[in-house]
Amino acid sequence: MIEQMGRLVAIVGRPNVGKSTLFNRLTQTRAAIVNDTSGTTRDRQYGLMEWNGMEMSVVDTGGWVVNSEDIFEGEINKQVHLAIDEADVILFVVDIKNGITDLDDHVAEILRRSNKPVIVVANKDDNNESLYAEAEFYALGLGKPYSISAITGTGTGDLLDEVVARMPQKEMDTPQDDIPRFAIVGRPNAGKSSLINSLMDEQRNIVTDIAGTTRDSIYSRYNKFGFDFYLVDTAGIRKKNKVNEDIEYYSVLRSIRAIENSDVCILLIDATRGIEAQDVNIFSIIQKNRKGLVVLVNKWDIAEYKTQRSIDTMEAAIRERLAPFTDFPIIFGSALTKQRIYKVLETAIQVYKNQKIVIPTSQLNNYMQEVITATPPPAVKGKFIKIKYITMLKGAKVPTFIFFCNLPQWIRDPYKRYLENKIREKWPLSGTMINLYFREK
Repeated sequence: MIEQMGRLVAIVGRPNVGKSTLFNRLTQTRAAIVNDTSGTTRDRQYGLMEWNGMEMSVVDTGGWVVNSEDIFEGEINKQVHLAIDEADVILFVVDIKNGITDLDDHVAEILRRSNKPVIVVANKDDNNESLYAEAEFYALGLGKPYSISAITGTGTGDLLDEVVARMPQKEMDTPQDDIPRFAIVGRPNAGKSSLINSLMDEQRNIVTDIAGTTRDSIYSRYNKFGFDFYLVDTAGIRKKNKVNEDIEYYSVLRSIRAIENSDVCILLIDATRGIEAQDVNIFSIIQKNRKGLVVLVNKWDIAEYKTQRSIDTMEAAIRERLAPFTDFPIIFGSALTKQRIYKVLETAIQVYKNQKIVIPTSQLNNYMQEVITATPPPAVKGKFIKIKYITMLKGAKVPTFIFFCNLPQWIRDPYKRYLENKIREKWPLSGTMINLYFREK
């Protein structure tokens, strides 16, 4: 079977060539993953794009420059090697106005030795006056360069056609659709490997492994103690990476693979450190992909304070950092001692069932019309918004509700959150994202 999910496009290149601008152009957003580390602020950006029916993940490898010439080249090496290791297609961005620099040559030399599809993107051709200069970039030895302007969008259509054409068609087996797929994700040292080992310590637990290519997700079927699910693992969990990489950034790349191929994500948070920026980064990827969520506060066995007050305080901190999505289960346990790990599995299965909920249209309308009548949408410019009918969209990956009304464009986010909260109060939707769409009647 040809698998079309989990396509990763990496944008690489030296600083100031327009990588982030291209990222924003391709994803049509300014979404960014931000992680504050000692000494520098790094902006790691992850997004989704679709072209000609193919959905792809995009990672911008920018934000690595430190004010030291020695570290400078080393960081460029890291991002290029990461892209080679993880991406399906690499966009090598250069500046058409400045021509080829020593750093461009250095990056091109690494890319030529890889077996990955590389597309040279000659950026900053803002006025179509630099087209003649693109021929210079054939000297990089990476094939035809594509002249674009990331600011205006000129040339990006042809570029994306080439990305789709160069995207490897991967032959791989896929697991049965009616069995849930769980991904264990979290930042380094949160206890992912310990949890996987605790679940898999008996070989007879594993019925079958369904694997794709080396860097694709691996599905391990767990069928014991009344549980039946696939554990979505990635190659990175099972083998040491040979690249001397930035471990925080690398964990995000690995998490993307696992999250995209799962139904429910089990997000591990270190009880001894609390919720940190990297945890929020990974949650944002879960949210963008509309996956179910169970939070496991791991290492609870070695936490300094284990009172109910400390539990309440940590729960509140986690929900505050992940707001406005707060309706998800939080479990305190230990992968090492197996404390509550089976409770985690039970909860993940319940979240998976919540994603499949079907609410009869009559029940939905009877309840929601009462809610809307009690608190109608605020009037805009003297005009009243009337919601006439609500239904669920069939076949959606997550519960999706369609509200038919007279002025859908004037319904604001606070009222949308109000309706979502009312739906969650009535029906079991804990841990699952839901979609609300407003359409003209």
